[in-house]
Amino acid sequence: MNGKVLLVDDEPHITRNLEKVIPWSMLGLEIIGTAKNGVEALELLQSEPADLVLCDIRMPVMDGLELVRHIRERSMPCDIIMLTGYQDFSYTRAAIQYGVKDYILKPIPYDELTGVIARVMSEQRNKRMQLKEEQRKLSRIIDIANEKILYDVLLDYTDITPDNWLMAGQEQQLGNPQYTVIVLDIDAGSADAKDWREWPDKERKIWNFAVCNVLRETLQLAHLHNSVIQMRDGEWCVLIQGGASESGSSREQGAVQMKQWAEMLLDSVKHNAKLQLHAGIYDKVAAMTELSTAYKAVQRGMQLSTETVAIAFYSSELAGGFETGRTLWDIAERLIGAMKRGDAAGVDEEQKRIADQLQKAGGSAEGRLKPLLHFLALHLMRELKEADLLPRELEEALWRKMDLHFSVKDLFAAIRQASDEGVARSTDKRKHSERQMVDAKQFIDRYLYRDLSVEDAATHVGLSTSHFSLLFKQTFGETFIEYITRQRMETAKSLLLETPKSVAQIAKEVGYAERRYFTKVFMKYTGQIPTEYRMALQGEIAPVSLDEEPGEWR
Repeated sequence: MNGKVLLVDDEPHITRNLEKVIPWSMLGLEIIGTAKNGVEALELLQSEPADLVLCDIRMPVMDGLELVRHIRERSMPCDIIMLTGYQDFSYTRAAIQYGVKDYILKPIPYDELTGVIARVMSEQRNKRMQLKEEQRKLSRIIDIANEKILYDVLLDYTDITPDNWLMAGQEQQLGNPQYTVIVLDIDAGSADAKDWREWPDKERKIWNFAVCNVLRETLQLAHLHNSVIQMRDGEWCVLIQGGASESGSSREQGAVQMKQWAEMLLDSVKHNAKLQLHAGIYDKVAAMTELSTAYKAVQRGMQLSTETVAIAFYSSELAGGFETGRTLWDIAERLIGAMKRGDAAGVDEEQKRIADQLQKAGGSAEGRLKPLLHFLALHLMRELKEADLLPRELEEALWRKMDLHFSVKDLFAAIRQASDEGVARSTDKRKHSERQMVDAKQFIDRYLYRDLSVEDAATHVGLSTSHFSLLFKQTFGETFIEYITRQRMETAKSLLLETPKSVAQIAKEVGYAERRYFTKVFMKYTGQIPTEYRMALQGEIAPVSLDEEPGEWR
């Protein structure tokens, strides 16, 4: 697509020469019109925006500099090259102030002007490409942030509000959008996935990343507004905004559309990533507030299904009314939660509940219980691996056992072995984290009155800043900054009460180089400036201190 050029000069022979001599087509430009003065030029620009304006300075009615001023005030996105027969510094200075790209003296050197035009348009193209790339990167950053939010929503970790969304976008405009929910999963226990199970962790991560990209690109090519969230190793949740049912089609037609989307995704992964996945679809579109229910229903259905099909629909109700399956699934979810918390008693309690369910079902139900336990064991192993609670050696040993398709008793033993290992490792991790936090607290208390940052404390215990901040809040119930501020303010209160030291001295002793900043923090913490606090405790009326200016803090 060619760029647009407007020629502005009160001398017709100048505009005619410009039209004929400059190789506009070669430069990727076309002339949208000519004007004899600034007023005509503005009218043309308002009706058809230009990318480049070539403009004389001295013209009747409205001169070139006045035209440029109007263009800039109206934020018209065009570059300007000035043409003039006057070599006057005041003109040059005004042109520079208005951001004119270049200043060409008459008689016009057309070869030089052609080179200037080529340079200006090249800069425009580069700027557009850079802006497009920055927008692409920003869009991806926003997508990543929103996918993290959606991950938390799917797992019911958070309540969704418009404020959760980074830069809001369509979600806020639509209020409560409807999503088609498709879960894509590798059948980890199948013979087809045996090679995948033997891949090292690094190779699996690369493959997981590649599948994510394939899914996103496929949906983008289909012009579907989507989010692709990796839920765990070998499992993705695809959310497609809207569905066929929104356009007035019947529910059956909506199901056909959902299935076509799932087939498209499976075919694309098979073709590009060379792996066979299975797809589970929630049987209706889900609102944002229903996403967690929809995802868990599909995941549960896929894990407990005894049928081997590429695509299946699932609802929030367990098919066939097999309550033992639902109960065992609920127990498994609680068991996983207890393991992640390092709650050994909770793990033991849930293991007993599984044993009770097996006892109640009796031997006659073994044919139905065996695949259920098999899938629950797979689910448990994958969740433990995702939480880094399953050592590679044990994982390989459990896979070997699972491949043998042994009895209900053996399957329960595998579940017990995996859960015991999981809670033990979780407990060890928790104890290690607790030791790290105790060490961090001692470090903070030791250097409390220095210029101490969260990075200093995190580095001291060998953690990333983000992970340290999370553990600190979980352990002590307040953030790093809140803890330091509270400790400093409590020390300052004691010094104000027990010593005659000035506010400036106390500020330095508790780690604040600036007295004014200390006073501001103290007032926010106590509701009083330091001298008011001191006098109130001593039962006196606080005078205006010479080293404080109360008006600054109120």
